[in-house]
Amino acid sequence: MSKKILHVEGMMCNNCAKHVREALEKVAGVASVEVDLAAKTASVTLSADVADEILKNAVLEQDYDVTGIDAA
Repeated sequence: MSKKILHVEGMMCNNCAKHVREALEKVAGVASVEVDLAAKTASVTLSADVADEILKNAVLEQDYDVTGIDAA
């Protein structure tokens, strides 16, 4: 299991956080997602290798911007 932290801009409420979490949970290889609204991050635990671009696109499809992705 590995973990990545996505820095997400545009999340302003719990509903926004829910959209981001649900979009990332649908990506194959994602085991769990924790969204921190105050920090504007989404911590993704992976059960398989998932390219950063796939994670980023899942968030972009919900109209939020990913400003960076860090390994945790």
